[in-house]
Amino acid sequence: MKLSAYSSYDWILQLIVLPLYISVLNWLLLGDAYWQTWATLGVATGIALVDSLMNWYINNSIALKINQLHPHPRDYVVRAFRRFMACTISSGLHVTVLFFVYWFIGLPGFEPEPLRLGLALLYTVIIVAIVVITYESIDTFGNWQQTQQQVDTLSKAQLQAELTSLRQQVNPHFLFNSLNSLTALIGENPQKAETFAEELSSVYRYLLRSNECALTPLANELEFIESYYHLLKTRHGEALTLVTQIRPGTEMRQLPPLTLQLLIENAVKHNIILPEQPLTIVLTTDEQFHLVVSNNLQRKASRILSNGIGLTNILSKYQMLGQPIPKIEEDEQEFRVTLPLV
Repeated sequence: MKLSAYSSYDWILQLIVLPLYISVLNWLLLGDAYWQTWATLGVATGIALVDSLMNWYINNSIALKINQLHPHPRDYVVRAFRRFMACTISSGLHVTVLFFVYWFIGLPGFEPEPLRLGLALLYTVIIVAIVVITYESIDTFGNWQQTQQQVDTLSKAQLQAELTSLRQQVNPHFLFNSLNSLTALIGENPQKAETFAEELSSVYRYLLRSNECALTPLANELEFIESYYHLLKTRHGEALTLVTQIRPGTEMRQLPPLTLQLLIENAVKHNIILPEQPLTIVLTTDEQFHLVVSNNLQRKASRILSNGIGLTNILSKYQMLGQPIPKIEEDEQEFRVTLPLV
């Protein structure tokens, strides 16, 4: 028959508690006679060991049954109290049986004194309280760990869902604006519309690949932006200029995918782009591994319809990734966004 084990820590507590418990218990029952002869020491230790192990496993069964009756972590007070009372009664009976066994077999040096039995029972109550508190602490810590793991799992799942949602927001947003541009070009310049469609196909391939990643190397983003820039140039010609000044060694730093596309699209959407009023977008990096995206400020007079995805999307991505929030600055001449590179 398999013995009841309360937890995987049983054997550790048995190695620590039982030798100390048996030694002091026998000393309380026998006094100094416990140490005076090897016969008394050996017999008393052996009988007490068997009795204590039986008591331990009976108490385990009691504790497991009480746990079934009060399984909720919030019931720890009731559970601990009932466990303490039940195990105290069980352990007290075992100590009393041990007392009468020593008396019955005439253990050398044993004197059946009620005071010694009372002290042994009091000592046993203290040991039971220590063991119950220890096990309840182990249970509470285990429940806390399990709760933390569940919270972490749910938090990660929520963050992943939110990141996925944000990434999916970009593709329809980008496609909607691009198709509007393509529609306009078809009537204006069919040849440019064809070039635009080819560039759009190339760009969208990157969108599909990047949709699976939370972060991407700056080098990949820059390569994509070159394609995206050529796509924009098809529409705006020499009125739009992109300047890239990236410090060596920063190319493998990472950032959320499509971040640059959103910022460039934001600049194009909200600023005048004409041959006589060209728009210049500059990408630079500094010594603190920040990517700065800036453009000369020449706001359109009419309010541009916006669904608010661009900058909000970028800020949300950085926040959910646990990274410093990008810094957004604007003055009379320039609009700048400073992005930390991971």
